[in-house]
Amino acid sequence: MGRVSRGVLFLWLAAVPLAGGQGSEGTALSLSLDKAVERAVEQSLSLQISEIDLLSAQREAANLWAQFLPSLSVGGGVSYSTSLLSQSRAAAQSDPLSYSLNFSASLRLNERLFTTMKQSKLLYQSRLFSYEQARQQIEIQTARSYYSLLAEGANLSILEEVLRLAELELEKNRISFENGYVGQLAYLQSQLSAESAKLSLRRARTAYEAGLGEFLVLLGLEQDIGVELTGEMAVTALDADAEALIQEYLPKRPDVVIQRQRIAQAENTQTQTFLSSRGPSISLSASYAGAYSRTMTDNLTGSIDVTIPLDGWVPLSLKDQALSSARAELEKARLELRNIENTARAGIRSLAANLRNSWAGIEIARLRVEIAERTYELTEIGFQNGTVELLALEDARNNMAEARQQLLSDELAYKTMTLDLAAALNADWRALSGGVVP
Repeated sequence: MGRVSRGVLFLWLAAVPLAGGQGSEGTALSLSLDKAVERAVEQSLSLQISEIDLLSAQREAANLWAQFLPSLSVGGGVSYSTSLLSQSRAAAQSDPLSYSLNFSASLRLNERLFTTMKQSKLLYQSRLFSYEQARQQIEIQTARSYYSLLAEGANLSILEEVLRLAELELEKNRISFENGYVGQLAYLQSQLSAESAKLSLRRARTAYEAGLGEFLVLLGLEQDIGVELTGEMAVTALDADAEALIQEYLPKRPDVVIQRQRIAQAENTQTQTFLSSRGPSISLSASYAGAYSRTMTDNLTGSIDVTIPLDGWVPLSLKDQALSSARAELEKARLELRNIENTARAGIRSLAANLRNSWAGIEIARLRVEIAERTYELTEIGFQNGTVELLALEDARNNMAEARQQLLSDELAYKTMTLDLAAALNADWRALSGGVVP
């Protein structure tokens, strides 16, 4: 196996078994990326609130028939009537108790009836998209944090390897110093290098455990639970054709979709304003009343009223100005959509270009790792033969560690950039981060 392959394998096969501690039974909880994302979605309080709003909007949109339900009322009463001081013959023969019953129904068919129905549908569509978008953002953010932890864990493996090499050199120098082959200064320098490597590893492990603890809290897990991240940060080149992505995904971008929904709402508002200021309204009403006092009497009435506003047709009247304002808001929303689309095109092109540049940086970083590993091997041989000083060997070791860390950083940046592209396109982040344009 070549040196480059060994270097990359060293980075990514060093899975991340590091965690805050072991469970009560001494076993760690295996946490894959899919499980982490699933738990993050389940534990998100903001997403639960959005789901409640979505269900409310769905219930309203699914029962538009309720808009046609007239106002209904029913009533009844009992009354008692008699003379206080005198009593006529007719009053004596009548029943002092009387009973009444009435029922009424009314429906006003105006501009708000149909525009409110459309507004309910638009509200449901808007909240549905907002819910899906919020869910995707949580998933992408969780994936970004998960990959960051994988990278930090791989960096710990690099630092552990640096410490191992430093301790080996320290042991060799100790033996050589005791036998008089190296001076005291070289021996002390190797001690300093080993202690510095320990400190770097300790700091990195502390930062990793703190980040892991915060990540577990977001997933609804205890910080002291033993966790093993079982995923891998496999980085694959993504052939991102900016123009093809724009044509395919521009209409699906969150900001574009949201603005189109605003345009639809503005159109509905304009229609409602027009009908309110210039359109007729129809009112339907019916009522029934019945009374009983020895004899039964009842009455049934019904009416249809049509109202046509006239002031809305007067130029520069308040209603005419309101209609002009609604038209202006609609035009502004359409212009804003054009601006958002232009900005989105530029953003997608920039992300695609940055991805290409980032991949070129990864290839250079991999070549640098190969050179650094080979340089360290040759320097170590020279040090053992006495032709290379200790400082040169330490520089070669540090350069090798820095090259591996730079490769790790570049690959993490590339992975994060693919997630950013998925968020910008509103595309499947799992497929996109795997090097496939869905």
